[in-house]
This record gives sequence, structure tokens and C-alpha cells, in this order.
Amino acid sequence: MANAVLVRASLAPASELLSRIIFTIFDTVKAANEVVIHKENFRRFSIHLENISSILKFLSNEDMHNPESLKNAMDGLNREVELAKQLVVECNSRSKVYLLINSRKIVTRLNCCTKAIGRAVSLIPLASLDITSVLNQQIIELCQKMLDAEYQTSAADEEILEKIETAIQEGNVDRSYANQLLTCIADAIGVPMEHCALKREFEELKNEMENAKSRIDVAETLHMEQIVAVLGKADFITSAQEKETKYFEKRYSLGERPLMALQSFYCPISHDIMVDPVETSSGKTYERSAIEKWFAEGNTLCPLTRLPLDTKVLRPNKTLRQSIQEWKDRNTMIAISTIKSELETNEEDGVIIQSLDKLQDLCLEREVHREWLKLENYITVLVGLLSSKNREIRRRVLLILSMLAMDNAENKEDIAKVDNALGAIVRSLSRQAEERKLALELLLGLSKSKMVCSLIGNIQGSILLLVTMLNSDDVEAAENAHELLENLSFLDQNVIEMAKANYLKPLLLKLSTGPENMKIVMTETLSEITLTDQNKLSLVKDGALQPLLQLLLNNDVEIKKVAVKALLQLSSLPENGLQMIKEGVAQPLLELLYCHSLQSPILLEQVVATIMHLAISTTHQQAEAEQVSLLDSEEDIFKFFSLISLTEPEIQNKILKTFQALCRSFYGSRVRKRLRQISAAKVLVHLLELNTQAVQVNALKLFYCLTEGGDYGNISSHITERFIKVLLTIIEASNDAEEMVTAMGIISKLPQESHMTQWLLDSGALKTILTCLTDQHKHASHKMQVIENSVQALCRFTVSTNQEWQKRVALEGTIPVLVQLLLSGTPFTKQNAAISIKQFSESSYCLSEPIKKTGIFKCCLVAQETGCPAHLGTCSVESSFCILQANALEPLVRMLAEQDVGTREASLDALLTLINGETPQSGSKVLADSNAITPMIQLLSVQAPRLQEKILIALERIFQLDEVRNKYKNVATMPLVDITQGKDSRLRSLAAKGLAQLGVLDKQSSYF
Repeated sequence: MANAVLVRASLAPASELLSRIIFTIFDTVKAANEVVIHKENFRRFSIHLENISSILKFLSNEDMHNPESLKNAMDGLNREVELAKQLVVECNSRSKVYLLINSRKIVTRLNCCTKAIGRAVSLIPLASLDITSVLNQQIIELCQKMLDAEYQTSAADEEILEKIETAIQEGNVDRSYANQLLTCIADAIGVPMEHCALKREFEELKNEMENAKSRIDVAETLHMEQIVAVLGKADFITSAQEKETKYFEKRYSLGERPLMALQSFYCPISHDIMVDPVETSSGKTYERSAIEKWFAEGNTLCPLTRLPLDTKVLRPNKTLRQSIQEWKDRNTMIAISTIKSELETNEEDGVIIQSLDKLQDLCLEREVHREWLKLENYITVLVGLLSSKNREIRRRVLLILSMLAMDNAENKEDIAKVDNALGAIVRSLSRQAEERKLALELLLGLSKSKMVCSLIGNIQGSILLLVTMLNSDDVEAAENAHELLENLSFLDQNVIEMAKANYLKPLLLKLSTGPENMKIVMTETLSEITLTDQNKLSLVKDGALQPLLQLLLNNDVEIKKVAVKALLQLSSLPENGLQMIKEGVAQPLLELLYCHSLQSPILLEQVVATIMHLAISTTHQQAEAEQVSLLDSEEDIFKFFSLISLTEPEIQNKILKTFQALCRSFYGSRVRKRLRQISAAKVLVHLLELNTQAVQVNALKLFYCLTEGGDYGNISSHITERFIKVLLTIIEASNDAEEMVTAMGIISKLPQESHMTQWLLDSGALKTILTCLTDQHKHASHKMQVIENSVQALCRFTVSTNQEWQKRVALEGTIPVLVQLLLSGTPFTKQNAAISIKQFSESSYCLSEPIKKTGIFKCCLVAQETGCPAHLGTCSVESSFCILQANALEPLVRMLAEQDVGTREASLDALLTLINGETPQSGSKVLADSNAITPMIQLLSVQAPRLQEKILIALERIFQLDEVRNKYKNVATMPLVDITQGKDSRLRSLAAKGLAQLGVLDKQSSYF
């Protein structure tokens, strides 16, 4: 047919041939663009044809001076173009797989067509045509390009062809090799990996094979039969039903007993059944490794015939090899059937273990054996054995199931479909280490099937056990557990279960990168699960805050609620709270609080609780270092504090705790100032006067915070007598030690205003305070704080400006208690006890009774009363508050050696009251006799200007006594000289006076 076309074309005139060639080229180019393989080669070929078409179109418009020679050239070109078209049409009509396996032939033919067309174009008589030199040069260059053109098969196609050749040479490739080969072929020809599509291509390839048979093309037929045999082993080609039918047809034809091996199956050298039989030049067959060893040992004669051998000639005996394999397959099929019966009927563990060992060896030997096990329904039998009490049986079953599941999606699903199979495997995760590891490997293999993967997470305890294995000492097991969890994380519910088990990486990934609906689900999970502190830190560190913040900014209030609940949980750690403030979480929370939350009590409580956590975080030392603050403006403080009047006690407590924390922060003084400015004290007093038990403690604590720093602005005016009675009631009746301590702390810090002191006295505060000082059992856990606050509170009643108050305190027996505290209290307690004693002592001179003078007659009969050595009168603890009578002198002197400067100064002030009266000489002598002078002088070396000044002034009065001055001159000189060298002019002058008093320095010195 093609030859007839060419003959008819040769009889046509040149102009008609030109047109026909142009149309043929057009059809060829169109068809070439539709070829599914070798696209790049055919694209390049099409470009050449299109260039020729352009030239021919130009020539058809020109005058032809030598039509005969042109016609001959056109005849030749037409023939070559028709042949090229025939090739292209053939490529479009043949099976894609056929074209692929004949890639090299097609490329060779395409190369020939291109060069032939190029030569035909070069024969066009250009000299006889009226064309430009430019066009002439273009035609010459085109011809040369076509002559030089070289098309090649692609690297991917070559790889496939090599794999096909290897499979044919091996003659016994397994299913996985066929599957891999089929995958490569499908990718190369652009066919999806679906059974129907691949089956259709396979059938078309078989049709090509039948066509080859009809053409009596023996070589091609054999080649294609071999390829069909290889691809027929692939899963996508043969359906499960077809495999099963073919298997059982063969198995039922074999009988029930295995056959003995033929003598020809044994190697004459090794006497073992051959695996790779090869034929030597003598025609005898041996095992390849055995004959190669024979040659390597220097032997050149045939072991059987003793004829010389060509050691380079070893031909694979494919026929014998095939026979051996068929014999092995037959016996293996029978063995597999027999072993199954043993497993199903035998109850002896030893027999079962032996049978399982045989199965394991078969599975390792060849992939097709694993396929036969599946066809024999071994999976159900094996899963049943997982319930065995024998660890060795379970271990072997897990190993065999892993081999069956390996690279076989169908087997994975079949294992999962057996009742309780996955549950039995998961139970092995909780057993001995080796069994646990095997179960993990099996589950990991099964998880590569999406269907099975979706079921594993549903098994109770599976995810928890896997998360536990992440910390295994076995690195491989830990890595497998991690990979399996990653596989399971494609299901949201699995991710949720992982999060509940404190494995949060998948949740964080979905929270950060998932769509909004997934982020909401993950956020809900995050808000509901119990998290360790370490997990909370990790979540924030790894970027959980930004997606939560985005949800918080969402317009949907319900989504905001979800975000708030999660933020509340994460904010409980100070480090996280600081990070939230830095990333801008606070402002959206406040906006949400004022705009929406009052309509939702739950949301209100959660927002306030989160803000409370943020506030607590500002007390962390890191907050000051990074200058992280919350509620900076007066407006924010006012609006947030105002919520106290609009909310229930539980929320009120959180608001109060928020401000307590802020008052303790590095910018607490600023917060306290703003709270005072908005009259927060008035609200707190009102809460306490209402006696609302639920908020009493926190209201007290915040009020106490406001009194810190000694600034009572906007506080004093809100304190009422009723408020003071409430405080005393709390101290007397509360079982909450912290509450009681705080109430006493507030009393200790109340402004020193007389009407408040009178309210306290009228309310029985003295008795309450003394009880706190003397009762050793009540609130023992907070006793130190109770005593500190009580002693400080007592100071207001002992001021020397009101001796009536002092007498009431003294009559309560308070002074001996204070003296005892000088001996055993904390530095703060000692300091305040010394202050009260000092204030008592300031009244001693005026309260000391003068000594009555006796008559001459009585003088002879009664000893003269000497009186107090300090006050020179009759003193007592209750009447004149004398520190000598109270035995306070020794403890006060001892306190001069305390480490705390405030304690030293307080004791010094108390001692100096003895020389501040009308008779300083007597007080000086008492101080000298009590050994107080030396420690006072030693205090001059303490770098505390106020303390030093007090001592210098005191020494000036004390040294007025000659005996005292002379006694301590040497001790005092150097400390005084040191002070004269200092920078403080006031201290230098006082020290100089002391030195002058000691006679060390001239009174006309420049120091004065």
C-alpha cells in the first residue's frame, strides 16, 4: 500500500508534489506532537519538518527553470517524508508499553528518517532556482543539522530497559521487583498506578505479542513473552482473585507428599542441590560457586570427563535452573499446607515453635513464599497465636507477620481486618523488651497503609504505650516509636490522644500550619488536657502563642473563648506569662474583657484568670531585666479594678490577686500610687466592712500592699473605726494564719494618727496584740511574722508624747515581753522592741519618784535608799518604765553587735535615753558599768552616717566624766581619727571635738 502511494506520487508534476509534501509534513508534525513517549525527540524532529515546510512553501511561489531535476528531488523527499509519517503514525497506534520496550529501535528509525530527509532536501537543485543567497544558506544549514542530528533514549527509559534485561536474564524475579518495574514503566508512559489502567496496558502488550506471533517474528515474540511473564507477577496486573485461582489450581494438582530431588539437581562437586547451575565447555553442569572455586584452585580439567575446559566459558543452564525451582516450589507449596495443619491442630508449644521457625525460613527465602502464605489464609492462624501464653510463640508470630506486611499493602489490610489483631499486637507493646520491639516494628510496617493507620490509634492504650517508648534506652525502638506516631498523626483524633499522653509535637504542628478549623480543634485539646510545666514551656518556646493569638483576634466570640482557655493553661508559668506579654497577648485580652466577656461569666473568669497569671509573671526576676510590664496606664488600672464592683467573689479574688502581684513587681511603687489615686483603698475597706469571707484575705493583702512605702495618701481618709474592729476580729477569730498576719500587718502600718490609736485602744487592740506576742501555739507556722507585725503595731502605743497610753501598755505586762524579744526575736522584731523600750525610757526621768529624805533619828535606824543609778529616783517597770528595772540594759548592749544596722541603731537609741535626761553623768556611768561604751565606739567604723553622728554626739556627753574619758581614750582615739579623714564635714567636726575632749587634738584645729 505504502509502495503504491510512492509510485503514484512519483508520476505527479513537481508543483503538485510540493503541495502534497507540505500537507504530509503538516500531518506528520501533528501526529508527532501526539506521541506519548520520546516527546523531546519527536519535538526536535517536528521542528526540522516545520522548517522544511516553510522552505517548500517559499519554493512553490517561485518560477522553476529546471522542473525535471526539481521533480526528481521532490520524489525523493516525498518518499522519505512518507516513511517518517509511517513511523509517527505507528508510534501513535501501538501499545505504550510496546513503544517503551522498543525505545532503542524507535530512536534508531527516527535518526535514519531525519538523516534521510536531510539528504533528500540537499538534492534540491538550488542553483537552478531563483532564490536569495540568504535562503540558500538557510537550506544548506538545515540539511547539515539534520544530517548531524542524534536522538537518544532518555536515562529513565534506559534504566527501565536495563531492568527488563536483568529480569529476563535472572529468569526468577520476585513480586516486589515486578512491582517496582511496573511503577517505573507507568511513570514513563504517563499511566496512573491503578489496576484498571495498568491492566488495560498489559492486555494491549499481550495483543502486540499475539501480533508478533502472527507475523512469525520469533525473536520479538520470545522477547515479549519474557516481558509479559515478568510484569505478570506485579500486584496491579494480576487481581487477587486471579492469583488465588492460579495458585490453588497448581497446588491441588501436586498431591500431598513432597518429591525427592532428581540426581541431576545435585552438583557433582559440592553434592548439594544447585542454586545457580552453569554449563561448562564440556557440556557438564555444576554449581557456579563450586566450579569457580575449582578453577581458582588451578584445575583446568572437567571434574567428570577429565577433558580440558575453557575456564572462561560458563553458560547459565536456565532449563535446569527452572526445573529445580519448579521442584522446590512444588515441595514448598505442600510444606506450607502441612505446616498450617500443624499450627491449627497441635497444642504443644515445642511443635508450634518448630513450625513457626520453618515458616520464618520460607518467608526469608523468597517473596513468593510470603504470597503463598497469604493465599493459604495463614494470617488468621498467626493472629490467633498472638494470644498464646508462650513468649517465644508470640515473638515468632510477630516476626512472620512483619515479613508478610513488608512492601505489601494488601497484606497489611488483611492483618488489620482479622478480629482483635491490632489489639493483640498493641498488647505486646507492654511486654518484655524484645517482644515489644517486634510489635513496634510490625505496627510501623502496618501504619504505612492509610486504612490500617486509621485503626491503630483506636486501640485502647496504643498511643500512650508508643509515647512511653519514645524515652526507651533502645535508640532504634525510640526512633520507630517516633516514626509510627508521625504516621498516626494524620488523624486529628490521634493527635489529640498523643497530646493527652504529653506528646505535643504533632498538635503544635497542626496548630501552627493547619487550616482554621483544625487550629480550633487543636486549641480546644490544648485547653482541656493536663500539661506538665515542662510541656507548657516547650509549647510556648516552640511557637504556640502566635496561632493562639490569631484565634484570639478572630471576630467569632466562640473562637475567642477557645483561645482564651488555652492561653489560661499556658500562662500559669511565669516564663510563659512574660512571653505572652512580650508577644502582645495582654491588650486583646483586655479588649475582650471590656467588650464581650461581661455577657459570658465563664469567659470573664477565664480572661481575668489569664491576666492574673500575666501579672504574677511580672514578679519574676526576668521581668525587671527585660522591663516587661502589664497594665501600665492609669486608665487600664482603673478599668480593671472597677470590675470588682461588677463581679462575683471568685472573679473579685482574681482581680485582687492581680493587683497584689503588680504591687510586688519591679514597678510596684507606680502601681500602688495609681491605686491610691483611684481610691482603691475605699473599695477595699468597703469589702472588708461587708465581711465577705470569700474575698477577705485577698482584700486584706492588697490593702497591706497599698500601705507599703509609708505613703498613706488617699488611704487615711477611708479608714474607719469599724474597719479597725474588722481587722481585730480577723486577728482574734480567723483560723487562716496568712489572713491573721496580714490584718496585723495593716494595723502595724496604720498612719500614726491619735484618733486611730484611740480607736485601737477602745477596741481592745492592746490585749489582742499581747496575746499574739505570748501565745506560742496559735498560728505556729507563721509565728515569726505574727510577732514581727505585733511588735511593730505596739510601737504606736508606747510613744512618749502620751504617757497615759504608755501606762496602759505597761499595766498589761508588755515591757517584760519586749525585753524577752530583745533576746530571741528576729532582727526586725528586736528593732521594734527596742524602739518601744526607747519610747518608754524617754518618760522614765519624769516618772521616776524622787527619793524621800529621812530624819536624823531615822537615819540612825534605817539604811539610806539609794534609788535608780540612772534616774536617781525610785523606779519600777510599771510606774516609770525603767530599763534597768526591766533588765533590758544587757540585751540592748548585746544588740549593738548585731549584723543588722537598723537593729544596732534602735538599741543605741534606747541606751542613749539614759544620758538624755537631767543627769547625763549618772547615765554615762551606768553605760560604762554595763560595758556599753566599747561596742558604741566600735560602731563608729560602720559606714552609716546617721548612726555615727548619734554615737559622736553621745560620746561627747559621756566623756564629760573624767574617769570614763580616761578609761576609753585609747580605744576611741583611732576610730575618731579615721572619721576626721572622711568626706562628711559634719562627722569630721564632731570627731574633732571628741579628739579635743580626749586631749588628742588642739581646740584651735582647722577641723573646727
